[in-house]
Amino acid sequence: MRNIVTIFRKQLKETLRNKEVLIQFLMFPLLAVFMTQSIRIEGMPPNFFVQLFATMYVGMAPLVSMEAILSEEKEKNTLRVLLMADVTPWHYLAGVGGYVFLFCMLGAGVFCLLGGYGTGQSLQFLTILGAGILVSMLLGAAIGAGSSSQMAANSVGVPVMLLFSFLPMLSVFNTTVARVAKFTYTEQIRLLLVSLGEGAGAGIREGVLVIGGNLLLFGSLFGWQYRRCLGGNKWLPQKG
Repeated sequence: MRNIVTIFRKQLKETLRNKEVLIQFLMFPLLAVFMTQSIRIEGMPPNFFVQLFATMYVGMAPLVSMEAILSEEKEKNTLRVLLMADVTPWHYLAGVGGYVFLFCMLGAGVFCLLGGYGTGQSLQFLTILGAGILVSMLLGAAIGAGSSSQMAANSVGVPVMLLFSFLPMLSVFNTTVARVAKFTYTEQIRLLLVSLGEGAGAGIREGVLVIGGNLLLFGSLFGWQYRRCLGGNKWLPQKG
């Protein structure tokens, strides 16, 4: 636990230095505030921009943050020093993951306040976004763990992030895209937010199944990458 807390504090100190990660926590909450306050269109569903940008935030911020942090420290050999100090890979991931989850949930709180939800709906809203953030974190960790450098991680992470972030938005306007997107966790996050408070039992069951399936899939992907590239001393960058 001491190792996890130390890594968590280390990431807190590096927040302002790592602009690529910091901007992920700020961009979509600020966009949601601006769009909600400045655009009024007749017939627009309530909290349209809150639900849309919250979904895109879940698909982008945790994924890019985890991928960037893991790939950077793997490339810079920071992990070599940590392992020599008896920090296991799982300690490291728990510390970094706790940091990313905390800041992402702070952003989720901004969306929640902007939506003006009651107490019960606020808890449901934050639970839904929290589940999506965990899935994105696992996917980002898998990409970062399997990449040899930051550049390699970005070349994989950016298209994956764009796919999961923008599919829900495209599905609003295209039924063909919607039929495909419903198998992704970000689209189910959007649907759950839209149906929040409506008691859509079938939709909730489908959402839980898809999000849970995505969680298992990306968790297995990370586990495979961990065994292939990060297991034991192989977590250290290899020379030659």
